Amino acid sequence: MVHQAQGQMVQEVAASAGGLPTLPTRYVLREKDRPSPAGGVAAPELAFPTVDVQRLADPGDLEEADKLRSALQSWGLFKVTGHGMPVALLDGVRDAGVEFFHLPLEEKLRHANRDDAGEFQPEGYGIDRVDTDEQVLDWCDRLYLTVQPEEERRTQFWPARPPSLGRLLHEYALGSEKVAKRVLMAMGRLLGFGEEFFLDHVGEKGGTYARFTYYPPCPCPDLVYGLKPHTDNSVVTVLLLDPNVGGLQVLLREGAGGEGDGRWVDVPVLARDELLLVVGEEMEIMSNAVFRAPTHRVVTSGRERMTLVLFYQPEPHKDLQPAEELVGEDRPAMYRKLKAKTFGDGFWDAFALGERTIDFLNIKVDDRVESGSMPEAAAA
Repeated sequence: MVHQAQGQMVQEVAASAGGLPTLPTRYVLREKDRPSPAGGVAAPELAFPTVDVQRLADPGDLEEADKLRSALQSWGLFKVTGHGMPVALLDGVRDAGVEFFHLPLEEKLRHANRDDAGEFQPEGYGIDRVDTDEQVLDWCDRLYLTVQPEEERRTQFWPARPPSLGRLLHEYALGSEKVAKRVLMAMGRLLGFGEEFFLDHVGEKGGTYARFTYYPPCPCPDLVYGLKPHTDNSVVTVLLLDPNVGGLQVLLREGAGGEGDGRWVDVPVLARDELLLVVGEEMEIMSNAVFRAPTHRVVTSGRERMTLVLFYQPEPHKDLQPAEELVGEDRPAMYRKLKAKTFGDGFWDAFALGERTIDFLNIKVDDRVESGSMPEAAAA
């Protein structure tokens, strides 16, 4: 049965809440969970990791490979340059996303995230799944679409307005896929394997899923999450952020930027031609925790913000497990095997509860190895 809160769009709540001293209780966090009014620790621009994927494509460029290694072991995410996509394309798909969210509600609801029985399902326009009366809701609306494989696109959820959105998303997804594949190839090389190592584990018809997320202006940003702390359901995730408004924060691990463990750090506002790449939980499993998925969240402000995220996932029939080449006596398997589809389905239950999918599905089996450390042979 669909929860009654499932049909309440945050954009509509924001439009009516602008003059109120507080917010509806469904969005208000417990005091201990509230983000600091001062925001996270600022990440100095020079300290935030950047990787040029054009240089990364050259196996002989050891300097850029070292940058990737450092970014993966410390932050778990990094700024992407050298991707080759024109700024006009990035601006265009961003603008099309904003234009969609500015449409009248009845127009957007033609693509509502409901199945034929009226139940919630991931694709389409709406809010994330609501399960209980106690669940604190995030301050965002979203449009979630299957992009690849093309034959699995559900066109009823692809907006007809603005008319450019579908074409631009398709073109942008092709360019973003090249970025993801270059990084996966380089990650294989970092571990001393061939460039196809992780690509083979993903499969030729891995899934690509797009999420346009709209964060309306919030009158009480210190009381809510734009998006709750989470890790990504992906091998890697490519983000096209708002070029004018920040809000993404990452829980920094020990040794990253010298800030220590357990502190929320602001991801800087990126230039219009820059992307962000984030390691997902499925890569954490496949790499046997050599590469870890960072926990991140979104905080709000008094300004609207829109982002586009592409999640790259393995073929659903693939076994998701630590690669046997990364398992040995000194590094036992840290996760049990399951199907990629089982993991992907479990994500929605985990996300509604604010848990990592790895923890929700109880697939971690060994904590004896320090996660995030490189195997000796690969680190040499």
